[in-house]
Amino acid sequence: MVLRRIKNNLKKIMQRKRSIGKVKDTSVAQTKLKGISAKPVSTKEVIGTQETVIEKTKFSTTIEVKVPRAMPQELPEGYGQDRIVVQVRDPWWIHAYWEVASKTLEKLRTQLGDLFFRARKTLRLYDISHIIFDGTNAHRFFDINVGEATNWYIDTAGPGRSWCVDFGLLLPDGRFITIARSNTVHTPLDTPSRITDEEWMVPEEMFARLYGMGFGLGRSSPVGRAWQERIRKALFSGILSSPGLASAASPVKKIPKERKFWLVVNTELIVYGATEPNARVYVQDREIKLRPDGTFTLRYALPDGKQVIPVRGIAADGLEERTITPVVTKETR
Repeated sequence: MVLRRIKNNLKKIMQRKRSIGKVKDTSVAQTKLKGISAKPVSTKEVIGTQETVIEKTKFSTTIEVKVPRAMPQELPEGYGQDRIVVQVRDPWWIHAYWEVASKTLEKLRTQLGDLFFRARKTLRLYDISHIIFDGTNAHRFFDINVGEATNWYIDTAGPGRSWCVDFGLLLPDGRFITIARSNTVHTPLDTPSRITDEEWMVPEEMFARLYGMGFGLGRSSPVGRAWQERIRKALFSGILSSPGLASAASPVKKIPKERKFWLVVNTELIVYGATEPNARVYVQDREIKLRPDGTFTLRYALPDGKQVIPVRGIAADGLEERTITPVVTKETR
C-alpha cells in the first residue's frame, strides 16, 4: 500500500514538472509578444511529514551492529568475606585457604593501633578428635606463621584425627585474635581398620530373596509368587539344598530329615575411644594399653542388668584428668 502511494506521488510530481515547463515556455512567448510581464511560477511542492520520512528511508539499508565478543574472565581474587575453608588431602596433610575483607583489617587496625603492625598472621590448628569442640576444649593446638599467604598445606603428623583451623592475629603479648574459623575435617587412617571382630549376618528372608533372584526367581521373575513361595518353603525345610542337586519341580519325592531346632542369642559391648598417645587411661580402675595414635578398643560380655563402665584419662604430666562413664542396661525377654 505504501509503495503504491509513493509511485502515485512520483507520477504526479513528474507530471507537474512537465506542465510547469510548458507553462514557462508559453508565458515567455506571450511576454515577448504582448510585452506583459509574467509572474514566476513556484516549482516547490509541499509534501506531508510522513511522505518525507518515507522518501528519505526508501533507499536506506539496514546497518548491522556487531556485538563485541565476551572474553572469558578470571575468577575474582576475593569476595569480600571473612572465611577459611579446610579440606583433606591425605591421612597426614590438609589444605586451608582463607580470605579477610579489607574492612575487617581496617577495623582491627583502628582497635589495636601499633599492635596491629607488630602482630603476626597465624593459623591455629586444633585437634578435636572425638569431642564436641567449643573453642576451648581441644586436645592440643599448634600455630603456623603464614605471613601474607592466602592458602597453606599443613602437615598434621597424625592420621585418623579431626581438625579445626582458626585464622587470626598473634599479638606480641601472646594473645590470639580469631578472625575466621574453618569447618571440621577428619583425616582417614593410614592403615586398614583395626576393628576386625564384628560378624555380619544376613537374615533368612533376605537370603532367600537373594538366592531366588540369582536363579531368576525374584520379584520381577515371570514364574510368579506361588513359585517363590515353594522355593522359600523348600529352602527353609531342608528339601532344597542346591539348585544342581534338587529342584522343587522334580518328580522325585524328597523325605525331609529330622531337624533339631535350636536358637542362641548373645550380646557384647564394645567400648572405644581416643586420647593423647602419652596419656594414661583406666577403665573400671584398670589401666589399659593405648595404640600408638592414642586410640583404644575393648570388648565386654553384656549380661542382663546394669553395667557401669567409668573411663578415666590422666594427662602425661598429671595436671589434668577427665572421666567419662557410660551406663548400659540390658534386659532379655
